[in-house]
Amino acid sequence: MTDTPLLSSLHLPEDIPGLSLPLKQELAQELRDTIIRVVTQNGGHLAPSLGVVELTIALLSCFDPARDPIVWDVGHQSYPWKLLTGRADRFDTLRRYGGLSGFPNRSESPYDYFGVGHASTSISAALGMAAARDLRGGKEHVVAVIGDGALSGGMALEALNQAGGMGNRLIVILNDNKMSISENTGALSRFLSRNLSHSTVMHIKQHVAKVLSRLPKGDSIVDIIRKGEVSFKSFFTPGMLFEAFQFNYIGPINGHDIAQLERHLEAAKKLDMPVLLHIRTRKGKGYAPAENDPSHFHGISASVADEISTPPQPSGWEPSGPGFSRAFGDALCELAERNPRLFAITAAMPDGTGLQTFHERFPERFADVGICEEHAVTFAAGLASRGYHPVVAIYSTFMQRAYDQIIHDVCLQNLPVTLCLDRAGLVGEDGPTHHGAFDLSWLRVVPNLVIGAPRDERALRDALAIAVSANGPVALRYPRGSGRKLDPSRFAYSGAFEDPGSYPPPGQGRLLLRGNARICVIAAGQRVFPCVEAALFTAEKTGLLASVFDACWVKPLPEEQILALAAENDALLLVEENSLLGGFSSAVLELLADRDCLGRLKIRRLGLPDRFIPHGPLRRLRADVGLNVSGIASALKSLLTASAHEKT
Repeated sequence: MTDTPLLSSLHLPEDIPGLSLPLKQELAQELRDTIIRVVTQNGGHLAPSLGVVELTIALLSCFDPARDPIVWDVGHQSYPWKLLTGRADRFDTLRRYGGLSGFPNRSESPYDYFGVGHASTSISAALGMAAARDLRGGKEHVVAVIGDGALSGGMALEALNQAGGMGNRLIVILNDNKMSISENTGALSRFLSRNLSHSTVMHIKQHVAKVLSRLPKGDSIVDIIRKGEVSFKSFFTPGMLFEAFQFNYIGPINGHDIAQLERHLEAAKKLDMPVLLHIRTRKGKGYAPAENDPSHFHGISASVADEISTPPQPSGWEPSGPGFSRAFGDALCELAERNPRLFAITAAMPDGTGLQTFHERFPERFADVGICEEHAVTFAAGLASRGYHPVVAIYSTFMQRAYDQIIHDVCLQNLPVTLCLDRAGLVGEDGPTHHGAFDLSWLRVVPNLVIGAPRDERALRDALAIAVSANGPVALRYPRGSGRKLDPSRFAYSGAFEDPGSYPPPGQGRLLLRGNARICVIAAGQRVFPCVEAALFTAEKTGLLASVFDACWVKPLPEEQILALAAENDALLLVEENSLLGGFSSAVLELLADRDCLGRLKIRRLGLPDRFIPHGPLRRLRADVGLNVSGIASALKSLLTASAHEKT
């Protein structure tokens, strides 16, 4: 690490408190240079981490990280923390397969006191740590660092309320950059943005003191006001909110001034009560592109090539469109032009879910509720109860937070709400906190809910049209990135391709490939196309072509078609990119068992195993769990071999 001589020379994190202020400022620049270099190569959360460089140095100057738990919310801001807590020599592996996680991870470092990846959890976790400390008579400090975007989450406000009521010694640092992923929305964000210049406040104080001092006992009154300066100040700053939660409010202060940060952190340490330190930072600080466009540079994609080679595959596949998110957004705009009762909702991610264009074209029928997934779903239920059809677009991993609302507020009342679960399945370098690995399992058990798994962008557009015309709740799950299309004429088995036609209604699927072997692959979602590839690849080697059936709908299943396929074939290969526990293949097995159709039928299942999948390139992760073309082909070959052995 020759380009960072100071960082490379330090014994971290122990040496940081002893550095002079000029050296700490030099260290801040080296941290930014390192983060920019690595993240622009590996991908990751660039702008958030650049904004907390000085704060991280100040925290490690004022606290002992070996004793004092420091809990980062979400973890988007954790890169300087990783660099300064003994991981600088491995920072080049950030988000790479087998390397450092993009989020705080308890198994990665003793300085990561709490694993995170979803927003608004830090205050709750830190309060639990503070309560545990007080129960055993400990003396350590406990610090939670939360952004203003994460503070909009109901869980954070619940934790503030509890912390103020309990009164445990706790420091909460509010990093206010007016941003979460996209620009923050809502009344709380506007309230936090209120600012009265220091000169104005001083002028008011001086004028009031001058007037009062002329009155009888005026000096005593002025003294009382000075003693109550924090409360006085709170009428002009967001402090009034946190004082109401029984927190001692300090701020707002410059979050890029190390000396000022250290001074206020030391003051906070001396208070035997909950303290909230409000700092103001600039997201992307020190990197002009990120400062000018913090939403775009919140998280950036890797420029590195995939780390695993691919097996020979049939030619003829191309991306099928602009990507699922973009296709969803465009399709919803088209539907909204014809249907004035469509309403779009997202939770702090209009860009990520493809809804930015909808927001621009139909602002009166769009709501970004912030990091409040539970509220988003119940808000949608309220709209649906009054004749509108809301479409709620949230990443699969974040929709988990609204499970209770999906059950009780939407499905129990059978309201026409469409739930669009973006990033379903594996997502790559963001890792286990962000993989959409479980949605089919937890959605399948909810009555009244229809579940679709479109295989590509065209299918998503058709499925969305079906969903928004339904009279009850529908969930659509689709992956990150683009689907795939093919030109059948370029394949040796072109005559085996079936015309899938338009997307079928719930309870029906589509046969995509009619084979000559008594084996059928039944798949759901975007793994359908690798199944077709694997069948073709295997046929080229063996002359035996398996059929491929796209279920299209996970609930209700295309029952009669699946039962017919079970009767026609000796073996079934069931494929999904969801947990094997309770997912699509479980639904098929339940159907076959309930109809007494298992018999001598050989069945093999491919999906996500019962463990958390780590971070890494999608191709590598899918190869690890057997969901790439090679893995599916291997499963097909084993079924072919087993079937041939039985016949002999």
